[in-house]
Amino acid sequence: MKQTYEWLDAYCLGRPAAEKDYKEEWGVDRYQVGGKMFGMLGHDNEGRHILTLKCEPSFGQHLRATYPEIRPGYYMNKEHWNSVDLDGQVPSEVLRQMIDMSHELIVSSLSKKKQRELLGEEVTS
Repeated sequence: MKQTYEWLDAYCLGRPAAEKDYKEEWGVDRYQVGGKMFGMLGHDNEGRHILTLKCEPSFGQHLRATYPEIRPGYYMNKEHWNSVDLDGQVPSEVLRQMIDMSHELIVSSLSKKKQRELLGEEVTS
């Protein structure tokens, strides 16, 4: 049975300091934090509705081996980015975990100062 992901936009925007814009040249919605993309919602060249997210490489490989709807990132670095076919059957919990990981990876790539500005909290080490 096909999953429905109507909650997806609100969930992505619910991540701390998340913003959304539309990249007209690519025909996609981008979810960003600190000016860096953590998610991209659009279509692949076969018209599949996809969400592309960044993951730790080993976790991404595990997901690809587990779910046929999760493939190397469409038009992205294939080691770090994964595209989820939203017409598939990936459980919502897995997609939420991927969104959270992608957001966290992007936040951790920002300077400590930028993290404090965006998240309004103490950042250690």
